[in-house]
Amino acid sequence: MKLREPGIFTVDAVAGELRGAGTRYRKTLGDLQGLYEDDAAFERLLAERGADAVMYEVTDHKPSSDAGDMIIGVTRMIPGKVGREYFLTRGHIHAKANRPEMYYGEAGYGLMLLESPDGEVRVVEMRPRTVCYVPPFWIHRSVNVGAEDLVMTFAYPADSGQDYDIIAKAGGMRQRIVDDGAGGWTAVDNTSWRPRPADLVASLYGQAA
Repeated sequence: MKLREPGIFTVDAVAGELRGAGTRYRKTLGDLQGLYEDDAAFERLLAERGADAVMYEVTDHKPSSDAGDMIIGVTRMIPGKVGREYFLTRGHIHAKANRPEMYYGEAGYGLMLLESPDGEVRVVEMRPRTVCYVPPFWIHRSVNVGAEDLVMTFAYPADSGQDYDIIAKAGGMRQRIVDDGAGGWTAVDNTSWRPRPADLVASLYGQAA
């Protein structure tokens, strides 16, 4: 049996990238339309920065999509707010929802916002040298609540896939992360959120290993 060769990469926490990675993708301001609570504030930011302004980017190494393999990478997201709401990623659950993920803080200050399919919420603060284990079945989204770029290394099973629609179809995640008016952050209810159908939740939890 011919084995794959070991991979050697360097995390550049200043540039916010995985040196030697084979894949890079970016999400722009235009890609995030409809995610924030304040549409008017979003339109003002769009007019100011343009739809092509890069909000976050990912560099990763995808050796295969085989079960038992692993994807590794680095994500970098810029700081800022839309109205009172801090910049965020689209967020996802894994297409194979019983797959976990790991995030390791490299630079900056942010949060991992997690939501179970039936609406439980957890918030994990991410700082340098913080490790967040995202268990199977949890929807997760990164939020930058600091004044600098948020940089994190991540790793997850190569056959996981991503499902973004589970958030959109519920009207967003159950809570939003906003400025608390005192230089910090707080989590508030998303008034647009809708509980997911019981049959959808059951189908996710019923996935085979």
